Amino acid sequence: MTDPSQNRVPVDFRDKLTIETPEQTVLEFEVAGIGSRFLALAFDTLLQILVGIGLLMILVVAGVAMPSAAGGGIWFLAIFVLAFFALYFGYFAIFEVLWNGQTPGKKKEGLRVIKDSGRPITPAEAVGRNLMRIVDQLPALYAVGICSVLLSRQNKRLGDFVAGTIVVHEKSLMDAKPIWESAPAAQPGLATTLGSQRLSAEEFALVEAFLNRRSSLPSDVRFTMADRIATQIRPKLSLSSGELLYAEKLLEAVAHERRSSAGYS
Repeated sequence: MTDPSQNRVPVDFRDKLTIETPEQTVLEFEVAGIGSRFLALAFDTLLQILVGIGLLMILVVAGVAMPSAAGGGIWFLAIFVLAFFALYFGYFAIFEVLWNGQTPGKKKEGLRVIKDSGRPITPAEAVGRNLMRIVDQLPALYAVGICSVLLSRQNKRLGDFVAGTIVVHEKSLMDAKPIWESAPAAQPGLATTLGSQRLSAEEFALVEAFLNRRSSLPSDVRFTMADRIATQIRPKLSLSSGELLYAEKLLEAVAHERRSSAGYS
């Protein structure tokens, strides 16, 4: 008699965000849990404390060096409060704008903030989600935010609901690099320049997402997805009429050219 335990299929309990693009292509992101988000927040908070101590020392030295004047204490207090607010709330918003959804803590833990649609967040959304930290941190130690994450199916705090964002795990680019980095060199007769710079940021993100995940896809799904993406971007590429290329190899060549170009970062 067969042991039923031998036929059990491992269950993946990780929360995932599944997005279907207008091209009928499904993208999947692993949603960041409360543990990884807490570690990222702890690292960011440590940096904030260190910077705050430095600012406080600078303000104290400046206050001592300046001659005393009527109302000087009030101005000193006002500057301190403004600096504290900018450091505490501006820190997250500024980094998420400049680093495309990441802070030093999120980068360290391999996390990134994106839109529910899979697109990068805008500056307004970064500011909005971080201003809501005022509520998320109540009454202490982010109690409201933690409750929101635990009750949310996609681990969202209130700031994420307001801005329409979600925090996901980001696969390291080093893991994906060997997949296509050297492939175009083996393509005979391929045009010197494909014109990959004409692809939009969303189209190139779709190409990279497929290349990063293709090894985990069933063969029929992998072939279909590659063909759909290649069909979408082929009109924008510089391919001669006789230059036919297998869809997946074309995507590899496009990704290689785009990443090798001086204009991509």
